[in-house]
Amino acid sequence: MNAIASQIDIAATRLPVLVIDDHPIVLQGCRRVLEDAGVETIAEATTVVGGYRIFHRLRPPVVICDLTFQGSGMAGLGLIRRIRAVAPETRILVFSMHNDPVIVARALEAGALGYVLKDHASAELFEAFGKVRIGEVYLDRRLATEVAMLRADARRTPESQLTQREQQILARLAQGRSYGAIASDLSVSYKTVTNACSQMRQKLGVRTLAELIHVAVTHAQRQG
Repeated sequence: MNAIASQIDIAATRLPVLVIDDHPIVLQGCRRVLEDAGVETIAEATTVVGGYRIFHRLRPPVVICDLTFQGSGMAGLGLIRRIRAVAPETRILVFSMHNDPVIVARALEAGALGYVLKDHASAELFEAFGKVRIGEVYLDRRLATEVAMLRADARRTPESQLTQREQQILARLAQGRSYGAIASDLSVSYKTVTNACSQMRQKLGVRTLAELIHVAVTHAQRQG
């Protein structure tokens, strides 16, 4: 490595990196990976509000964040948009449990540069951080393929990205069926229905049950 490149690398390690996640064990794991990467200053936050405050104070060049926070749903997406709005040069790496390509695509559209799954080896987080830190996009091969397929099919509606079970539930919501009635219709548990509705709200970009029902009715009318 030449002297100039070495100086650039050393300078990069002295810049702060912010990690935002509400699980202490994840923060601990990220810290170890970042220390292995030579990062000297690591800031941590366990809430979206706290994370944004620290970001606003430190303006770190790289942020690693989750998408879901307890009691706040997919608040990480809004955080990414907010950070990018005030500091578009910030490089954001999502570290999440969600492997749904629809959610991955939404994170990238919000402004994330990379996306790593929490159930993968720490070596992948290390690699992803290295690429995102220098401004390169990072997705593993499977996620990259699935996201590319989503984007290639411009005619695909958001509803068509739902699983067969989710589409069955959506159709019954359009009919005015309650969670309990839908569970009985499909011979599944009440919790299965509520979990599916939560996933659909995330995929369709709506926040409340009323908004989800409106989407369901609109979709049914188009199909009819």
